[in-house]
Amino acid sequence: MKWTKTILLSLVLIACTGDDSIYREYRCFFLFDTSLHPQPCQLTAILGNVGHFAKVETSVVQGVRHLKTTRNYDNATEDITLRTDREKQMTYALGANNCIIVGTGSYDNRLIAYEGQCANCLTDFNGTNYPLTWQNNGTQLRCAKCGRSYDVHNGVVASGAAGRELFRYQAAFDGTVLRVGN
Repeated sequence: MKWTKTILLSLVLIACTGDDSIYREYRCFFLFDTSLHPQPCQLTAILGNVGHFAKVETSVVQGVRHLKTTRNYDNATEDITLRTDREKQMTYALGANNCIIVGTGSYDNRLIAYEGQCANCLTDFNGTNYPLTWQNNGTQLRCAKCGRSYDVHNGVVASGAAGRELFRYQAAFDGTVLRVGN
């Protein structure tokens, strides 16, 4: 019952924002309960730590949902298995190509969630396979297609041709549950 209320409240909050800066081209809905995955789980560990970000991708292997996370500062990866009944009932959507980037920016100490694909390539070319990779000790995200690098702390183009900022999703963390969506 508590989990259902959390989901409904999240949907209402996300649906009612009307924030034009939130990317809506591809569906994004992600909930992660840190009480089910305490530290040293790296997704739990990055939350609230300024400058720490993680790429989050999801897959289903033999009927079980997994999250693959990759930290920005050391490229360490982790496979998080979602096995509880609550997690099995969830439907996850992680944007254009099944990847979001979540962390706390060092410029304003705010939780940020980005689309995991290059904003300029998503807009300029057909398809959705324009992944961003960590570079410059995890302070930038780079697109191999267009060569742009983005500042992870604010999403602006840091090098390469001028262009759009990274697309953002709404993000919230209440101390237990991380919510990302549009």
